[in-house]
Amino acid sequence: MTASHANNAIKLETNGVNPVPASERYGTPFGVFPIWFSWNVSIMGIAYGIYVYGLGMSFMQAIVFGVIGYFLSSTLVGILAVGGPRTGLPTLTQNRIAFGFSGNKLPTLFAYISNMGWKVTIITLASTTGADLFAKLAPNLFANADGTYTTACLVGWFVVTLVLSMSVAVYGYQLIVKVEKYIALITAIMTVIFFFFMIPHIDFAHLGRHPSAGFLTCIGGAVMAMTMVGLGFLNYGGDFCRYLPTNTKAGGVIFWTSLGISLPVAILLIMGVLLADSNPDLGTAAAAQPIAALTAMLPFWFYVPFSIVIIISLLAAAMTGVYSSGLALMALGLPTSRAMTTFLNALLIAGGAFYLLFISDSFLSTFQAFLATVSVVMGSMGAIVLVDFIRQRRLNWDITLAQPSGQGGLNYRWSAMLSLIVASIFGLGTITSADPYIAKIVGFLLSDAAKQSVFATANVGVIVSMLVGGMMYYVITFMLHKPVLPPNYQPKPKA
Repeated sequence: MTASHANNAIKLETNGVNPVPASERYGTPFGVFPIWFSWNVSIMGIAYGIYVYGLGMSFMQAIVFGVIGYFLSSTLVGILAVGGPRTGLPTLTQNRIAFGFSGNKLPTLFAYISNMGWKVTIITLASTTGADLFAKLAPNLFANADGTYTTACLVGWFVVTLVLSMSVAVYGYQLIVKVEKYIALITAIMTVIFFFFMIPHIDFAHLGRHPSAGFLTCIGGAVMAMTMVGLGFLNYGGDFCRYLPTNTKAGGVIFWTSLGISLPVAILLIMGVLLADSNPDLGTAAAAQPIAALTAMLPFWFYVPFSIVIIISLLAAAMTGVYSSGLALMALGLPTSRAMTTFLNALLIAGGAFYLLFISDSFLSTFQAFLATVSVVMGSMGAIVLVDFIRQRRLNWDITLAQPSGQGGLNYRWSAMLSLIVASIFGLGTITSADPYIAKIVGFLLSDAAKQSVFATANVGVIVSMLVGGMMYYVITFMLHKPVLPPNYQPKPKA
């Protein structure tokens, strides 16, 4: 980072969904690594491992297929992130090239819902962690008779975490990059120490007691890993790469983005699987309160600082997510500032957190159902855009195609929209949900008997929907030769 950029790091970002000018491009692909690393080094990564193992696989199957799922999904995020430096556009704005200026509003809306769902989950977990900490530190003030935190304490922590997340996000890219570097370092150090306390809880002599599962269950484990980590980030990648120089090597962007996502969660998943295989009751506890179940195994002297670090790491994830959520609203065409979009995000997060805290019967059921549902649409969108990158590269990444009809682009590209709709209907119709409310909108293509099959319960339909969307779009665009460009379109000359 140059001196001028460092001096401007705490100023409000002026770029919205416009292409970042060449004069403001700087840095190397390594700069995106701490952003993704700080997001994914959270203790929730251990809970993810417990959830994958809970599908019924052996500990080795859970590790192998979980890591494969992380690697595949994070690599897809990295590939889509290449569009950031090539165009200078946020991911959801660049998607207009594939779906059309107005047609892009459909996937962008689902991307925004995905963003909000993640923020609700993250800020809720940060709030409950803080409330649990205060209840233990000052039970007379913040705890009920049974030792659990009071509602007032929880609400207070929710307000604090929400305000902190929004405050950083409203400043934009420069401050986020600066803050995330320190958070990544602190969180990584504390997580290593946490590992030493967890090792005695692993019964190495009895590892492997759980029998191996069938192949479809293993595929379901990989799918769950993909939905928990990579597929929910498909609409983020370019947001944090668009300040890189245009000629930045694609390999560097893919490698550092993918590694920042997959490295911490893969290590944490292994620990989670080993703990779950040694302690069958841990899975039940983690399904209800994932962080509390894990921190309960810590000595109190370390529990206190580690809880603070957990809150910080969750806030890091919330900051970057809220930032991208604001860009999503702008990409939808809302004529408002980043400050106003941040305020709107706060209202929606508050409503979602109320559902997760006071209405949902199971954190895990709601979390898994949300992930699978949004991953159908996000995964299909990512597959279509990935195929469209072939076309965009041939057109020399012409950003005028992201404009509305009459200004260089198209309002609708029906090939991409139709592919997304068909793939999403198939995906939503073939997945299932343990959350009774979300269950009403999924599984409609399955019989009652089919809903009990491994294919349905493992939500393999998420992957099938991605394949359907990508292949359908490829056939229409490249085999039926219907790329659909604006009238009298003149290709952009090579740089």
